[in-house]
Amino acid sequence: MQAFQKLIEEVSVYFSSILMIPLLGVGVYLTWRLRLVQMIRFGHSWKVIAGVYDKADDEGDINHMQALSAALSATIGIGNIAGVATAIHFGGPGALFWMWVSAFLGMATKFSEATLAMVYRQISKDGTAAGGPMYYIEMGLGKNWKWMAIVFATCTIFSSFGTGNSIQAFTVADSFKTDLGIPQWITGLAIATIVGLVIIGGIRRIGVVASRLVPFMAAVYIFAALWIIWVNIAHIPEAFHLIFTSAFTAQGAIGGFAGATFFQGILWGIRRGIYSNEAGQGSAPIAHAAAKTDEPVREGTVAMIGPFLDTLVICTLTGLTIITSGAWKTPYTTEMSINEPVVVQLDSKLKPGGMVDNRDRVSGVVPVVDGHIEGVGFIYNHSRVVDPTVFASAGESQATPLIEGMLMVENGHVVRVDTPAKQGANPVFSLHGKALRNGSPLTAQAFETGLPGKWGGLVVTFGVLLFAVSTAISWSYYGDRAVTYLVGPKGVRPYRYIYVLIVFIGANASLGIVWSFGDIVLALMAIPNLFALFLLAPKIQQLKQAYFSREHTPVRKWHL
Repeated sequence: MQAFQKLIEEVSVYFSSILMIPLLGVGVYLTWRLRLVQMIRFGHSWKVIAGVYDKADDEGDINHMQALSAALSATIGIGNIAGVATAIHFGGPGALFWMWVSAFLGMATKFSEATLAMVYRQISKDGTAAGGPMYYIEMGLGKNWKWMAIVFATCTIFSSFGTGNSIQAFTVADSFKTDLGIPQWITGLAIATIVGLVIIGGIRRIGVVASRLVPFMAAVYIFAALWIIWVNIAHIPEAFHLIFTSAFTAQGAIGGFAGATFFQGILWGIRRGIYSNEAGQGSAPIAHAAAKTDEPVREGTVAMIGPFLDTLVICTLTGLTIITSGAWKTPYTTEMSINEPVVVQLDSKLKPGGMVDNRDRVSGVVPVVDGHIEGVGFIYNHSRVVDPTVFASAGESQATPLIEGMLMVENGHVVRVDTPAKQGANPVFSLHGKALRNGSPLTAQAFETGLPGKWGGLVVTFGVLLFAVSTAISWSYYGDRAVTYLVGPKGVRPYRYIYVLIVFIGANASLGIVWSFGDIVLALMAIPNLFALFLLAPKIQQLKQAYFSREHTPVRKWHL
């Protein structure tokens, strides 16, 4: 399993590195081709979202606000809490700058995706809409490109299992286990039940639930983040200075942070940027294609607000709480499974990003004396563990320090613990010490610095739950449309059963495997979509010019 996890992590880095070039390139090209549409037409977007142009007799399933909410409920998710923390953990504060870059360019990309999705969407006999990259690849580029549409739809299904499903379920289960002590399988079962009950209702129910849930959960999270930033307001200038300077230079080791190269800052910023706002991935236009409107460009202006709210607002708030609180570089008391940390030579040096050379990995017998391990070091979450202590527990009994024993280590991982006396029946061994945190636990730690008691962690845990459930619900719709495109409506119900099952499986999986799998299928999904956007850019430009050359008269007052 450790070898498989290492392999899939290396493959994910490779795919993510390749994806950066077309992702940034197409974003720059569309921004230039559409003459900074994300800035010049920003105000028009809010008028459309407010419903001032809505017509009751327009074809489609949901209004503009519900379409945006359905798309945002899929994009505002774990990427805003755990994804930002992971980017800063590996790439340093400069990674946040590159998330901003991906969001700004992504606004033009999202505009283009949603516009094309509306142009080539299909309205069935019962009035429901189906659209997305698989349709504009086939119909926009021609039948000769249908094979690429099939590739995209297939990757969408797999991405729904990774990006929109297992990553969400795992992060919730991990947070509930860390903060509330609830076993992961119980959380997984609960989430699977909730998701299963909602997705049977289809896009109309998803749109209604999302339009209620997204504004509420975003407001709670934003308020709490603003409070943490206010508590640490004195560190704001220093935080922005650190973000901009480290975005273009290598970041040295600070506190428990092992440092990061310039490339790591860009890589993790772009990786988590696209995971957060999904611009260029091709998922959001599937939701926007269901909007009630006969103006494709109008829905395009709605879609481009997604990266703005998701990354430039919510991800920035998360990043600032982590940086201003100092949580990103501070080791905290952590409990980990005995075989999770890497056992290394005591004098080994960490590479930028917290990596270690294979020659520094320990193999052999390591003695435990009074619970402490001497002569070797432990690396966890890409940082050195301070004061490592072995604990043992059996059944429901509380963990206690292992007085005496031996760790059997192979290639840097503990494979067995030998003790002279039994620690109860079938003891479970764990390692306690101080180490950097990653993912949602890092964000929770940042929130706890400004909120009394456990309230900070509970806010993050609550936010993780709402964000993840809404994301999993909306991503099931993306998979639905992909299955419908490939095999027709008959495949939707079996897909939903599999989807709910994977929610449970993902909650009990491994962090590294879950995130890496999500990155791989995300890249495979994005590449054909970006290729189609590049070739169809002239048509998008024509549609934009034709739309804004006409006068648009509001038909009703604002009713957000």
